[in-house]
Amino acid sequence: MPEPDADRSDPMTRTGDVNAATTEPAIDGAPDTTAPSPAVGVGGTGRKRRRGRAVAFAAIALVVAGVGAAAAVGFGGSGDTTADSAPAAPKTTKVVKTTVTETATVDGNLDYGTETTLSARPGAGGVGTITWLPGEGTTISRGKTVYSINADPVVLFYGSMPLWRTLVPGSSGADVKEVETNLAALGYTGFTVDDDYTDATADAVQDWQDDLGRDETGTLNPEDVVVATGQIRAATQKVQLGAAANGPVLTYTGTSRVVTINLDVSDESLVKDGTTATVKLPDGKSVKGTVSDVGSVASSATTGTGVQAQTTTTIPVTVKISDQKALGSLDAAPVDVDLVSASAKDVLAVPVNALVALAEGGYGIQVLDGATTRYVPVKTGLFSSSNVEVSGTGLTEGMNVVIPNA
Repeated sequence: MPEPDADRSDPMTRTGDVNAATTEPAIDGAPDTTAPSPAVGVGGTGRKRRRGRAVAFAAIALVVAGVGAAAAVGFGGSGDTTADSAPAAPKTTKVVKTTVTETATVDGNLDYGTETTLSARPGAGGVGTITWLPGEGTTISRGKTVYSINADPVVLFYGSMPLWRTLVPGSSGADVKEVETNLAALGYTGFTVDDDYTDATADAVQDWQDDLGRDETGTLNPEDVVVATGQIRAATQKVQLGAAANGPVLTYTGTSRVVTINLDVSDESLVKDGTTATVKLPDGKSVKGTVSDVGSVASSATTGTGVQAQTTTTIPVTVKISDQKALGSLDAAPVDVDLVSASAKDVLAVPVNALVALAEGGYGIQVLDGATTRYVPVKTGLFSSSNVEVSGTGLTEGMNVVIPNA
Protein backbone atom coordinates (compact mmCIF):
# COMPACT_ATOMS: atom_id res chain seq x y z
CA MET A 1 0.00 0.00 0.00
CA PRO A 2 1.25 3.52 -0.63
CA GLU A 3 2.81 5.38 2.23
CA PRO A 4 0.74 8.22 3.69
CA ASP A 5 1.70 11.76 2.75
CA ALA A 6 4.55 13.12 4.77
CA ASP A 7 2.56 16.07 6.05
CA ARG A 8 0.11 13.75 7.81
CA SER A 9 2.51 11.06 8.95
CA ASP A 10 3.20 12.34 12.43
CA PRO A 11 0.35 12.98 14.88
CA MET A 12 2.67 15.12 16.97
CA THR A 13 2.24 17.92 14.42
CA ARG A 14 -1.51 17.84 14.94
CA THR A 15 -2.21 16.87 18.47
CA GLY A 16 -0.11 18.91 20.83
CA ASP A 17 2.50 17.78 23.35
CA VAL A 18 3.16 14.14 24.15
CA ASN A 19 5.69 12.84 26.66
CA ALA A 20 7.78 11.14 24.03
CA ALA A 21 10.28 12.04 21.34
CA THR A 22 8.88 13.02 17.98
CA THR A 23 11.31 11.33 15.56
CA GLU A 24 9.68 8.62 13.44
CA PRO A 25 11.36 5.18 13.53
CA ALA A 26 12.82 3.92 10.28
CA ILE A 27 10.25 1.63 8.74
CA ASP A 28 11.02 1.52 5.04
CA GLY A 29 14.17 -0.55 5.27
CA ALA A 30 15.78 -2.99 7.66
CA PRO A 31 15.59 -1.99 11.31
CA ASP A 32 18.75 -0.72 12.93
CA THR A 33 20.45 -2.83 15.56
CA THR A 34 18.98 -0.82 18.41
CA ALA A 35 15.59 -2.39 19.15
CA PRO A 36 12.65 -0.06 19.79
CA SER A 37 11.48 0.35 23.36
CA PRO A 38 7.94 1.22 24.36
CA ALA A 39 7.61 4.49 26.21
CA VAL A 40 3.96 5.34 26.74
CA GLY A 41 0.50 4.37 25.48
CA VAL A 42 -1.31 6.82 23.27
CA GLY A 43 -5.03 7.42 22.68
CA GLY A 44 -7.33 10.19 21.51
CA THR A 45 -10.32 11.46 19.61
CA GLY A 46 -8.68 12.25 16.29
CA ARG A 47 -10.90 15.19 15.23
CA LYS A 48 -9.78 18.62 14.13
CA ARG A 49 -11.68 21.35 15.88
CA ARG A 50 -12.56 24.75 14.50
CA ARG A 51 -14.26 26.64 17.32
CA GLY A 52 -16.13 29.80 16.38
CA ARG A 53 -14.11 32.16 14.25
CA ALA A 54 -10.84 31.10 15.84
CA VAL A 55 -9.98 28.04 13.79
CA ALA A 56 -7.53 25.49 15.16
CA PHE A 57 -6.92 21.78 15.42
CA ALA A 58 -8.41 20.24 18.50
CA ALA A 59 -5.87 18.19 20.34
CA ILE A 60 -6.16 14.53 19.51
CA ALA A 61 -6.11 14.07 23.28
CA LEU A 62 -3.15 11.80 23.62
CA VAL A 63 -3.69 9.90 26.85
CA VAL A 64 -0.35 9.15 28.40
CA ALA A 65 -0.10 5.95 30.39
CA GLY A 66 3.02 4.02 31.31
CA VAL A 67 3.31 0.48 30.03
CA GLY A 68 5.77 -0.55 32.70
CA ALA A 69 9.52 -0.81 32.71
CA ALA A 70 10.71 -2.57 29.56
CA ALA A 71 14.05 -3.62 28.24
CA ALA A 72 14.97 -2.91 24.63
CA VAL A 73 13.15 -5.31 22.35
CA GLY A 74 13.99 -6.60 18.90
CA PHE A 75 11.87 -7.26 15.83
CA GLY A 76 10.69 -10.75 16.76
CA GLY A 77 14.15 -11.84 18.04
CA SER A 78 15.49 -12.56 21.48
CA GLY A 79 13.96 -9.40 22.89
CA ASP A 80 10.41 -10.80 22.72
CA THR A 81 8.44 -10.86 25.95
CA THR A 82 6.32 -13.86 26.84
CA ALA A 83 2.65 -13.63 27.63
CA ASP A 84 3.11 -15.51 30.91
CA SER A 85 5.33 -12.67 32.14
CA ALA A 86 2.27 -10.37 32.16
CA PRO A 87 0.14 -10.27 35.29
CA ALA A 88 -3.04 -10.75 33.24
CA ALA A 89 -4.05 -11.61 29.70
CA PRO A 90 -3.82 -8.41 27.62
CA LYS A 91 -6.80 -6.98 25.78
CA THR A 92 -6.26 -7.22 22.05
CA THR A 93 -7.72 -6.05 18.77
CA LYS A 94 -6.82 -6.67 15.15
CA VAL A 95 -5.24 -4.65 12.40
CA VAL A 96 -8.07 -4.05 9.92
CA LYS A 97 -8.32 -2.80 6.36
CA THR A 98 -10.91 -0.04 6.23
CA THR A 99 -11.67 3.53 5.25
CA VAL A 100 -10.39 6.15 7.68
CA THR A 101 -12.16 9.49 7.58
CA GLU A 102 -10.73 12.55 9.29
CA THR A 103 -13.17 15.29 10.25
CA ALA A 104 -13.04 18.95 11.19
CA THR A 105 -15.54 20.18 13.77
CA VAL A 106 -16.99 23.66 13.37
CA ASP A 107 -19.64 25.71 15.12
CA GLY A 108 -23.04 26.07 13.54
CA ASN A 109 -26.51 27.31 14.33
CA LEU A 110 -29.70 25.37 13.82
CA ASP A 111 -32.44 27.65 12.53
CA TYR A 112 -34.75 28.18 9.56
CA GLY A 113 -32.14 29.87 7.41
CA THR A 114 -31.80 33.41 6.15
CA GLU A 115 -34.72 35.74 6.82
CA THR A 116 -36.20 37.64 3.89
CA THR A 117 -37.87 40.98 4.53
CA LEU A 118 -41.28 41.45 2.98
CA SER A 119 -42.54 44.97 2.29
CA ALA A 120 -46.11 46.00 1.57
CA ARG A 121 -46.74 47.87 -1.67
CA PRO A 122 -49.44 50.52 -1.58
CA GLY A 123 -51.97 50.07 -4.33
CA ALA A 124 -53.30 52.55 -6.83
CA GLY A 125 -55.63 53.94 -4.17
CA GLY A 126 -52.72 55.11 -2.02
CA VAL A 127 -51.35 53.92 1.33
CA GLY A 128 -53.47 51.32 3.07
CA THR A 129 -53.55 50.01 6.64
CA ILE A 130 -52.23 46.67 7.89
CA THR A 131 -55.29 44.84 9.23
CA TRP A 132 -53.95 41.29 9.72
CA LEU A 133 -50.56 39.64 10.29
CA PRO A 134 -49.59 36.00 10.75
CA GLY A 135 -48.17 34.86 14.06
CA GLU A 136 -44.45 34.19 14.23
CA GLY A 137 -43.76 30.61 13.18
CA THR A 138 -46.90 30.32 11.03
CA THR A 139 -46.45 28.24 7.88
CA ILE A 140 -48.09 29.78 4.80
CA SER A 141 -48.71 27.80 1.61
CA ARG A 142 -49.90 28.68 -1.88
CA GLY A 143 -53.15 30.63 -1.93
CA LYS A 144 -53.09 31.42 1.80
CA THR A 145 -53.01 34.92 3.28
CA VAL A 146 -49.61 36.42 4.07
CA TYR A 147 -51.04 39.68 5.48
CA SER A 148 -54.05 41.92 4.87
CA ILE A 149 -54.39 45.55 3.81
CA ASN A 150 -57.70 47.29 4.40
CA ALA A 151 -59.17 43.83 5.17
CA ASP A 152 -58.17 42.58 1.70
CA PRO A 153 -55.96 39.45 1.88
CA VAL A 154 -52.59 39.48 0.14
CA VAL A 155 -51.93 35.84 -0.73
CA LEU A 156 -48.94 33.67 -1.56
CA PHE A 157 -48.17 32.50 -5.10
CA TYR A 158 -45.26 30.18 -5.93
CA GLY A 159 -42.74 31.32 -8.50
CA SER A 160 -39.43 33.01 -9.15
CA MET A 161 -40.57 36.31 -10.68
CA PRO A 162 -42.10 39.06 -8.52
CA LEU A 163 -45.13 40.62 -10.18
CA TRP A 164 -44.16 44.04 -11.51
CA ARG A 165 -47.18 45.25 -13.50
CA THR A 166 -50.96 45.07 -13.59
CA LEU A 167 -52.12 42.15 -15.72
CA VAL A 168 -55.15 42.61 -17.94
CA PRO A 169 -56.57 40.83 -21.00
CA GLY A 170 -53.98 41.22 -23.73
CA SER A 171 -50.97 41.04 -21.41
CA SER A 172 -48.36 38.51 -22.39
CA GLY A 173 -45.17 37.21 -20.79
CA ALA A 174 -43.58 34.91 -18.22
CA ASP A 175 -45.38 36.68 -15.36
CA VAL A 176 -48.73 35.78 -16.97
CA LYS A 177 -47.75 32.11 -17.11
CA GLU A 178 -46.69 32.27 -13.46
CA VAL A 179 -50.10 33.61 -12.44
CA GLU A 180 -51.98 31.07 -14.55
CA THR A 181 -49.86 28.24 -13.13
CA ASN A 182 -50.86 29.25 -9.61
CA LEU A 183 -54.54 29.65 -10.48
CA ALA A 184 -54.55 26.18 -12.02
CA ALA A 185 -52.82 24.70 -8.96
CA LEU A 186 -55.53 26.27 -6.78
CA GLY A 187 -58.26 24.58 -8.83
CA TYR A 188 -59.40 27.31 -11.18
CA THR A 189 -60.12 26.24 -14.75
CA GLY A 190 -61.41 27.47 -18.10
CA PHE A 191 -58.12 28.87 -19.42
CA THR A 192 -54.90 27.58 -20.94
CA VAL A 193 -51.71 27.89 -18.92
CA ASP A 194 -49.48 29.86 -21.27
CA ASP A 195 -47.99 33.32 -21.69
CA ASP A 196 -51.27 35.00 -22.75
CA TYR A 197 -53.69 36.72 -20.34
CA THR A 198 -56.98 36.12 -22.12
CA ASP A 199 -60.61 36.83 -21.24
CA ALA A 200 -60.74 33.26 -19.92
CA THR A 201 -57.85 34.09 -17.63
CA ALA A 202 -59.69 37.21 -16.44
CA ASP A 203 -62.77 35.10 -15.67
CA ALA A 204 -60.66 32.76 -13.54
CA VAL A 205 -59.13 35.75 -11.74
CA GLN A 206 -62.64 37.06 -10.99
CA ASP A 207 -63.60 33.70 -9.50
CA TRP A 208 -60.44 33.79 -7.38
CA GLN A 209 -61.13 37.37 -6.25
CA ASP A 210 -64.71 36.43 -5.35
CA ASP A 211 -63.48 33.56 -3.16
CA LEU A 212 -61.11 35.95 -1.38
CA GLY A 213 -63.80 38.56 -0.82
CA ARG A 214 -62.00 41.09 -2.99
CA ASP A 215 -63.43 43.32 -5.70
CA GLU A 216 -64.02 41.19 -8.82
CA THR A 217 -62.07 43.20 -11.36
CA GLY A 218 -60.57 40.42 -13.46
CA THR A 219 -57.23 42.24 -13.38
CA LEU A 220 -54.31 41.34 -11.15
CA ASN A 221 -52.16 43.98 -9.42
CA PRO A 222 -48.61 43.43 -8.09
CA GLU A 223 -49.73 44.32 -4.55
CA ASP A 224 -52.37 41.54 -4.58
CA VAL A 225 -49.90 38.67 -4.12
CA VAL A 226 -46.54 37.76 -2.59
CA VAL A 227 -44.33 35.52 -4.75
CA ALA A 228 -41.94 33.00 -3.15
CA THR A 229 -40.35 29.77 -4.36
CA GLY A 230 -42.46 27.62 -2.03
CA GLN A 231 -44.03 27.53 1.41
CA ILE A 232 -42.82 30.24 3.79
CA ARG A 233 -42.63 30.53 7.55
CA ALA A 234 -43.44 33.88 9.16
CA ALA A 235 -40.44 34.88 11.26
CA THR A 236 -40.61 38.40 12.71
CA GLN A 237 -43.38 41.01 12.56
CA LYS A 238 -41.96 44.38 11.55
CA VAL A 239 -45.10 46.46 12.18
CA GLN A 240 -48.14 46.43 14.41
CA LEU A 241 -51.74 46.16 13.28
CA GLY A 242 -52.97 49.54 12.17
CA ALA A 243 -49.64 50.61 10.73
CA ALA A 244 -49.42 52.15 7.28
CA ALA A 245 -48.84 49.60 4.53
CA ASN A 246 -45.89 51.33 2.94
CA GLY A 247 -42.78 49.52 4.12
CA PRO A 248 -41.42 46.36 5.81
CA VAL A 249 -44.23 44.22 7.19
CA LEU A 250 -42.58 40.98 8.27
CA THR A 251 -39.65 38.66 7.64
CA TYR A 252 -40.01 35.09 6.49
CA THR A 253 -37.86 31.99 6.04
CA GLY A 254 -38.21 28.58 4.49
CA THR A 255 -40.14 25.94 6.40
CA SER A 256 -37.30 23.46 6.85
CA ARG A 257 -34.67 23.79 9.55
CA VAL A 258 -31.09 24.06 8.35
CA VAL A 259 -27.69 24.58 9.92
CA THR A 260 -25.83 27.76 9.09
CA ILE A 261 -22.06 28.00 9.49
CA ASN A 262 -19.79 31.03 9.36
CA LEU A 263 -16.78 29.16 7.97
CA ASP A 264 -13.31 30.67 8.06
CA VAL A 265 -12.17 31.28 4.49
CA SER A 266 -9.02 29.26 5.17
CA ASP A 267 -11.27 26.20 5.54
CA GLU A 268 -13.25 26.76 2.37
CA SER A 269 -11.66 23.65 0.85
CA LEU A 270 -13.57 21.55 3.39
CA VAL A 271 -16.93 22.20 1.77
CA LYS A 272 -18.68 22.09 -1.56
CA ASP A 273 -22.25 21.39 -2.62
CA GLY A 274 -23.02 17.82 -1.60
CA THR A 275 -20.41 17.51 1.15
CA THR A 276 -21.65 15.17 3.88
CA ALA A 277 -21.90 16.61 7.38
CA THR A 278 -22.82 15.23 10.78
CA VAL A 279 -24.71 17.60 13.07
CA LYS A 280 -24.46 17.00 16.82
CA LEU A 281 -27.51 18.35 18.66
CA PRO A 282 -27.50 19.77 22.21
CA ASP A 283 -29.05 16.54 23.55
CA GLY A 284 -26.07 14.54 22.26
CA LYS A 285 -27.91 12.98 19.32
CA SER A 286 -26.51 13.27 15.82
CA VAL A 287 -28.23 13.73 12.46
CA LYS A 288 -26.83 13.57 8.95
CA GLY A 289 -26.82 16.61 6.70
CA THR A 290 -25.58 17.76 3.31
CA VAL A 291 -23.97 21.05 2.36
CA SER A 292 -26.52 22.73 0.08
CA ASP A 293 -25.01 26.17 -0.36
CA VAL A 294 -21.54 27.70 -0.06
CA GLY A 295 -21.54 31.49 -0.07
CA SER A 296 -19.35 33.36 -2.53
CA VAL A 297 -19.22 36.63 -0.57
CA ALA A 298 -16.90 36.78 2.45
CA SER A 299 -17.39 39.06 5.43
CA SER A 300 -14.95 40.20 8.10
CA ALA A 301 -15.43 40.81 11.79
CA THR A 302 -13.05 42.12 14.44
CA THR A 303 -13.12 41.08 18.07
CA GLY A 304 -11.13 42.72 20.86
CA THR A 305 -9.33 46.03 20.80
CA GLY A 306 -5.78 47.27 20.49
CA VAL A 307 -3.15 44.54 20.50
CA GLN A 308 -5.87 42.04 21.39
CA ALA A 309 -7.85 42.80 18.24
CA GLN A 310 -8.37 39.84 15.95
CA THR A 311 -10.03 39.92 12.54
CA THR A 312 -11.57 36.84 10.98
CA THR A 313 -13.00 36.46 7.50
CA THR A 314 -15.79 33.97 6.93
CA ILE A 315 -18.17 32.71 4.27
CA PRO A 316 -21.73 31.49 4.95
CA VAL A 317 -22.37 27.77 4.52
CA THR A 318 -25.78 26.09 4.68
CA VAL A 319 -26.29 22.45 5.65
CA LYS A 320 -29.58 20.86 4.64
CA ILE A 321 -31.17 18.32 7.00
CA SER A 322 -33.39 15.81 5.21
CA ASP A 323 -34.71 14.08 8.33
CA GLN A 324 -36.51 16.99 9.97
CA LYS A 325 -38.15 14.69 12.55
CA ALA A 326 -34.71 13.76 13.88
CA LEU A 327 -34.27 17.39 14.96
CA GLY A 328 -37.11 17.05 17.47
CA SER A 329 -38.89 20.22 18.56
CA LEU A 330 -35.88 22.54 18.38
CA ASP A 331 -36.42 25.66 16.30
CA ALA A 332 -33.02 27.17 17.05
CA ALA A 333 -29.90 26.01 18.88
CA PRO A 334 -26.10 26.10 18.68
CA VAL A 335 -24.73 22.85 17.26
CA ASP A 336 -21.43 21.20 16.38
CA VAL A 337 -20.90 20.15 12.77
CA ASP A 338 -18.40 17.50 11.65
CA LEU A 339 -17.17 18.06 8.11
CA VAL A 340 -15.07 15.46 6.30
CA SER A 341 -11.62 16.96 5.82
CA ALA A 342 -9.85 13.92 4.35
CA SER A 343 -10.48 10.25 3.66
CA ALA A 344 -8.26 7.24 2.95
CA LYS A 345 -9.79 4.07 1.49
CA ASP A 346 -8.59 0.48 1.93
CA VAL A 347 -5.84 1.30 4.41
CA LEU A 348 -4.64 -0.56 7.47
CA ALA A 349 -5.87 0.87 10.76
CA VAL A 350 -5.88 0.24 14.49
CA PRO A 351 -7.67 1.94 17.39
CA VAL A 352 -5.96 5.17 18.37
CA ASN A 353 -5.32 3.85 21.89
CA ALA A 354 -3.36 0.92 20.45
CA LEU A 355 -0.47 3.26 19.60
CA VAL A 356 2.56 3.35 21.88
CA ALA A 357 5.18 6.08 21.79
CA LEU A 358 8.59 4.47 21.37
CA ALA A 359 11.54 5.61 23.47
CA GLU A 360 13.57 6.02 20.27
CA GLY A 361 10.89 8.36 18.92
CA GLY A 362 7.85 7.78 16.77
CA TYR A 363 5.09 5.27 17.31
CA GLY A 364 4.54 1.56 17.26
CA ILE A 365 2.04 -1.14 18.08
CA GLN A 366 2.49 -4.18 20.34
CA VAL A 367 1.77 -7.28 18.28
CA LEU A 368 0.76 -10.53 20.03
CA ASP A 369 2.20 -13.67 18.36
CA GLY A 370 1.02 -16.72 20.24
CA ALA A 371 2.61 -16.49 23.68
CA THR A 372 4.96 -13.65 22.81
CA THR A 373 4.64 -9.97 21.99
CA ARG A 374 6.81 -7.69 19.89
CA TYR A 375 6.78 -4.02 19.00
CA VAL A 376 6.32 -2.99 15.37
CA PRO A 377 7.10 0.63 14.51
CA VAL A 378 4.44 2.32 12.36
CA LYS A 379 3.92 5.50 10.45
CA THR A 380 0.60 7.18 11.23
CA GLY A 381 -1.73 8.67 8.64
CA LEU A 382 -5.27 9.96 9.05
CA PHE A 383 -7.01 9.95 12.41
CA SER A 384 -10.75 9.32 12.70
CA SER A 385 -12.75 9.58 15.92
CA SER A 386 -11.60 6.08 16.92
CA ASN A 387 -9.06 4.68 14.46
CA VAL A 388 -5.75 5.73 12.99
CA GLU A 389 -4.28 4.81 9.63
CA VAL A 390 -0.98 2.94 10.04
CA SER A 391 1.67 1.57 7.70
CA GLY A 392 5.05 -0.02 8.13
CA THR A 393 7.33 -2.93 7.29
CA GLY A 394 5.84 -6.24 8.33
CA LEU A 395 2.43 -4.82 9.11
CA THR A 396 -0.43 -6.98 7.81
CA GLU A 397 -4.20 -7.17 8.09
CA GLY A 398 -5.42 -9.45 10.87
CA MET A 399 -2.46 -9.03 13.22
CA ASN A 400 -3.40 -9.25 16.90
CA VAL A 401 -2.58 -5.96 18.59
CA VAL A 402 -2.41 -5.31 22.33
CA ILE A 403 -4.36 -2.35 23.75
CA PRO A 404 -2.00 -0.95 26.42
CA ASN A 405 -3.45 -0.54 29.93
CA ALA A 406 -6.91 -1.66 28.76
